[in-house]
Amino acid sequence: MKEARYFYVPNAALETELPAEEAVHATRVLRLKEGDELFLMDGEGCFYQAEVALATSKKCLYTIKETLKQGLVWRGKIHLAIAPTKDMGRIEWMTEKATEVGFDEISFLDCKFSERKTLRVDRIEKIVVSAMKQSRKGWKPIVNPMTPFHSFIENCSNNGRKYICHCYQEIPRADFFTAITQEGSSLSEEDITVLVGPEGDFSIDEVRFALEHGFESVTLGNSRLRTETAGLSAVMMSQLARRV
Repeated sequence: MKEARYFYVPNAALETELPAEEAVHATRVLRLKEGDELFLMDGEGCFYQAEVALATSKKCLYTIKETLKQGLVWRGKIHLAIAPTKDMGRIEWMTEKATEVGFDEISFLDCKFSERKTLRVDRIEKIVVSAMKQSRKGWKPIVNPMTPFHSFIENCSNNGRKYICHCYQEIPRADFFTAITQEGSSLSEEDITVLVGPEGDFSIDEVRFALEHGFESVTLGNSRLRTETAGLSAVMMSQLARRV
């Protein structure tokens, strides 16, 4: 039995042709031909069982046979805002794994102690799409560009719970997992936005600024974690707390 082949096609129901990069993979790598089965993912909650209608060296046309709506796997939205590491490979790895685990949105923060001030959003997008296809996720996470820390805090419109993870002993911190698993039906449905700082942590002034804007002070546990480990841990805890 052949393994199902999945392709990311935004607005798949309204299109009849694979995007150029996906078409090359389908026709040149997988050597799909007319009549072969494939599955499309629109990144908005639907898979489509389809059939190749025409395959050339550069194009792959398809016909949809069945729409397969995907059920929600977790409640609310999970948004990770994180300062990227100096070694971009580490944050790319984290983004891939967080997508496999499952979350809704990622933002990148330019903080006082950040060692990286720029990143390629297009590269992160490709990593997210690849991980989404590999893990068969129905929704593609939103990838936002680098944003100054203060601008992100001031413009964060999440109506759910907002948290900032940090290591300052002089500022009281709740346990993150305990905070997001409190009893009460309303809490279990709320969106989660969680902030993770750079390798030198947020500055204490940044933490205080976030608290002044409605963020809650939290810790991810007793261990001192690397940035990418902290980000992935926050996503996994959020998943456990909000899974259906």
